[in-house]
Amino acid sequence: MSEANSDLKRTPLYDAHVAAGARIVPFAGYEMPVQYAGENGGVLNEHRWTREHAGLFDVSHMGQAKITGADAIAQFERFCCGDYEGLKPGKQRYSLLLNDQGGILDDLMAGKPDEDGLFVVVNAGCKDADFAYIGGKLQGDATLTRLEDRALLAIQGPEAAEVMAKHEPKLADLGFMDSVRMELFGVDAYVSRSGYTGEDGYEISVPAADAERIWNLILEDDKVRPIGLGARDSLRLEAGLPLYGHDADETTSPVEASLGFALSKRRRDAADFPGADRILKERDGAAGRVRIGLHVKEGAPAREGAEIADAEGNVIGRITSGGPSPTLGKNIAMGYVPPAFAELGTALKVIVRGRQQAAEVVAMPFVAQRYYRKPQTA
Repeated sequence: MSEANSDLKRTPLYDAHVAAGARIVPFAGYEMPVQYAGENGGVLNEHRWTREHAGLFDVSHMGQAKITGADAIAQFERFCCGDYEGLKPGKQRYSLLLNDQGGILDDLMAGKPDEDGLFVVVNAGCKDADFAYIGGKLQGDATLTRLEDRALLAIQGPEAAEVMAKHEPKLADLGFMDSVRMELFGVDAYVSRSGYTGEDGYEISVPAADAERIWNLILEDDKVRPIGLGARDSLRLEAGLPLYGHDADETTSPVEASLGFALSKRRRDAADFPGADRILKERDGAAGRVRIGLHVKEGAPAREGAEIADAEGNVIGRITSGGPSPTLGKNIAMGYVPPAFAELGTALKVIVRGRQQAAEVVAMPFVAQRYYRKPQTA
């Protein structure tokens, strides 16, 4: 490791990535694989493989924790806008960690895979601040325990369920956002049917000491290939999923970020979450900006930081994520504009290297999400 990277951490799967020919880059304080070598490697190939088959991702840099105690759920709700009191056992929910002004400190997943409080997963770059913030404010008998000795794997794609059912048939019975604690690959595992690509799949938390063995076992299936951060980013962009620190930050509210679905009804009615006054006013029409999807109809991709202009060329916002869509064969982007310019079909412009390029507001996700939802029973 170079001196410049001496402070970077490594996941338990670092050696497996190097052995597979991964190009390693710094990301969120870790040395992570951005793409793999060989004829099957590269962002484009890895992206397409995940959309068509099953891609295996190392997301062990993410923060994992348990919040336990009789007061765990009530205390956790003090920091977010999700209804975890009403969450059924065996389920998880996407939510937002909010500051007192209603700004987003992070987005997260929290669920009830067992009877022992909540299992929480937060973003890698925010985990130290998130856990310090939550842990420092918990009251009663609620306790936050960081799970530093666990790895996190994600298998994503239309063949992911078939692959995993060979290892444990019960996994085929899980529906989208189900969350269970079970023995898998001979170890204590937390498994959810979820992910960050818009595809069906699973996130699997396992002891760090067993991670490489399990990684290699999953890769024995010809339907599975390892996928790096490059394709993970293009996949989540196509799925219209925000990347914290880029598409949202502590100044952004859930309404501005077009994440209003994360405001659970019970919490809205009670107005008992941080920043409720601001957020509920914005929900009633007071937001000054909103996140939109764009099809960049000509020229180069519009990437983060590029300005967005109205039809007359007046700057009205900026791009927060953007690039080519391998699935659609066109350039797409997300960014923020005043609500008056957010209507689908609105003609806008993006300014790339000083050149104005035609763009149009389009619906997100850009590529249809294919999460598996169980058939409704009568």
